[in-house]
Amino acid sequence: MTVDDVRRALALPRPGRTAQVRMSPRPRPGDIYPLPPGTKLKEAGVLILLFPGQDDLHFFLTKRTDTVETHKGQISLPGGSQEDDETLAQTALRETSEELGIEIECIQVLGEPLSSVYIPISGFRVTPFVAFTPVRPTLVAQPGEVLEIIEMPLKVLTDEKAIGEETWDFRGIKMIVPFFAINGHQVWGATGMILGEFSAMLQQVEGSIEVDTRGIDGIS
Repeated sequence: MTVDDVRRALALPRPGRTAQVRMSPRPRPGDIYPLPPGTKLKEAGVLILLFPGQDDLHFFLTKRTDTVETHKGQISLPGGSQEDDETLAQTALRETSEELGIEIECIQVLGEPLSSVYIPISGFRVTPFVAFTPVRPTLVAQPGEVLEIIEMPLKVLTDEKAIGEETWDFRGIKMIVPFFAINGHQVWGATGMILGEFSAMLQQVEGSIEVDTRGIDGIS
């Protein structure tokens, strides 16, 4: 898949909740949709940063340390909390630069953001952006926040064989948890939901894989 293919995908209408929910835990504790008016939210921006790999576009995920304030030890897209004087796109770029040691000047944001995802456990509403850098950047992980940087080929998102599902016991609640299986990691939760929407858009451009919507009814 090329950058032009990604641009074509990003020019499509956002499938939003319909696509996100396929990769959402069932049930998702605390999930409310749509959010009631006046809900107090903490805004955050994250980045799907594409770059040329050996045979495809790739992007980065990070494994958070156990010392960060929220979502300890989880697999996430680079990003973080919005500051008062910046847009969410600027937040995503700044946080990615800080976490991975990448210069912002070499990154180009592609199109409009993907659909936001609300995270009930932390109160964040996360807005994802897709961006591109023409050369694989040299990385310097931020100490204390990033335990591991995971490089992921974009084609995994359109490979149905990369999607798994398990039953977990989460704080006494039995949940069915879908995930992307990537290099020995399970990418689930809000990150999985974000990638699930992006996957659905890429599949529309590829035109060779039919999005499986079985089991979606009644989840939202």
